[in-house]
Amino acid sequence: MRKMTVWSLVIVILIFAVAVYAYFQIPGGEVASHWNSAGEINNYISKFWGLFLVPIISLVLFLIFLALPSIDPLKNIESFRKYYDSFVLIIFIFLLYIYLLVVSFNFGYEFNMFHGMIPAIAILFFYIGVICKKLKRNWFIGIRTPWTLSSDVVWEKTHVLGSWLFKIFGVLLLVGMFFEDYLTWIILAMIVILIVGLFLYSYIIYRKMGCKKSKKDISLCR
Repeated sequence: MRKMTVWSLVIVILIFAVAVYAYFQIPGGEVASHWNSAGEINNYISKFWGLFLVPIISLVLFLIFLALPSIDPLKNIESFRKYYDSFVLIIFIFLLYIYLLVVSFNFGYEFNMFHGMIPAIAILFFYIGVICKKLKRNWFIGIRTPWTLSSDVVWEKTHVLGSWLFKIFGVLLLVGMFFEDYLTWIILAMIVILIVGLFLYSYIIYRKMGCKKSKKDISLCR
């Protein structure tokens, strides 16, 4: 097993260990499970699912990430495996951090949950931007549209733009913490630009290329 994969597994085990400890230490039958944009609790869930849902999801994700390189039809994940493994590790570090926030809150520590989550989300976005240009065409990791999956050229151009956007938005999230009234709008704008903008951009690039073909492309003909 690869070194980063082992570290990812260690984090999954740690999340389960925290869940078991918290289950026997936190009183009552429910725990806080959801917070609004003001960092206030707006939902509770049974203690078992509130504490063990994230560990279960983490384990399932670990098994999926472990299988993806071998089941990718294009077999390209191995060509950027170092970046893939680092991305997986960052995802589990992110999950551990968020989970510790939730557990800490339910232990009685008072803080703004929304503010606690934003730095982690910002770092995750920025790191995705860093590795975005390193990703090769595959069916599971990256900006996957019908046009990026059909062409290495469209994939590369779209991921260059995506790289800049993810990094810029990561920084904007951190800056947005000082302009709390606008932070929700910043997040919504980011989601729209990343999803709709990159989708349309990949289509425009594909259309501009017309019927120019590459040995690496499935087909660029209309």
